[in-house]
Amino acid sequence: MLNMHIFLVGMAGAGKTSLGRRVAQNLNMRFEDTDQRVSEMMGMSVNDIFHSLGEAFFRNAETGALMELVGMPPTIVSTGGGLCTVQENVTLMKNHGVIVHIDRPLDQILSDIKLDRRPTLAGGSREDVIHQYNTRIGHYRAAADYRLDNSKGFVVGVKNLTEMIENME
Repeated sequence: MLNMHIFLVGMAGAGKTSLGRRVAQNLNMRFEDTDQRVSEMMGMSVNDIFHSLGEAFFRNAETGALMELVGMPPTIVSTGGGLCTVQENVTLMKNHGVIVHIDRPLDQILSDIKLDRRPTLAGGSREDVIHQYNTRIGHYRAAADYRLDNSKGFVVGVKNLTEMIENME
């Protein structure tokens, strides 16, 4: 059993939650999603939190959720797309585990992302996704201890992430 947290960072639509959930099942580990955790804490959807309370409020709640998660037994944590743009969050993750950048090509993200389900992109356009990708990609790369190429589909992504984590033990 792994004795540290695995934090998955990357762009919305990169596959953090779907890969993380499946790999956690495969490795008999806990799985948490910071967006889901904040939503449950607030009793509101992430989109509603963004629209009614603002991004700054959401980012603070996200940091609070992360602080709770690091006190738990080893967990695979899917993080919100903007979580690692806050240096305090990167420091927390580095102090309590390893960070894996789930890297998926922008054209693949654009081909299947649901803009209405992405809080920071709701009402947005393809151009907004491209801008957000270009703004955040440096944060993901700088924070990451490992990089997972998630360009070959879900099955290959699960296999590669499972092997990556097993080799960390």
